[in-house]
Amino acid sequence: MCLFTRYQPKAIETEAENEAAIMLAESLEHRQRTPEEDALLELLIILIEKFEEASYPVPNVEPDRLLLHLMEARNMKQEELVGVIGSRGVVSEIVNGKRFSYREATPTISKAQAKALSQLFHVSPSLFI
Repeated sequence: MCLFTRYQPKAIETEAENEAAIMLAESLEHRQRTPEEDALLELLIILIEKFEEASYPVPNVEPDRLLLHLMEARNMKQEELVGVIGSRGVVSEIVNGKRFSYREATPTISKAQAKALSQLFHVSPSLFI
């Protein structure tokens, strides 16, 4: 049976629809997929992100505080960021807010570092810039 027969992609409008889409996406992520299933998974991710961005907007948080929160949520230590975003000294400066001039609206973290952090924590790079 075709997967598109069981699940017809559409804009997600309710929590229940979001939960169903998440469950399907998770089931697809953890198995060998056909090209059609790959396409459906990509579409589901887009639909889920769109719904969650609209339903759960991220407050404007200073990047260093957000980074600390993400690290604490994963029980990460600064050492685990060495090599991901730079040397021990660079990591220390970023974590301690010395590389973020957010208050002056001029972040000094590079786009590459923001991208690396976004990939590590599965969030938008814009949160760090």
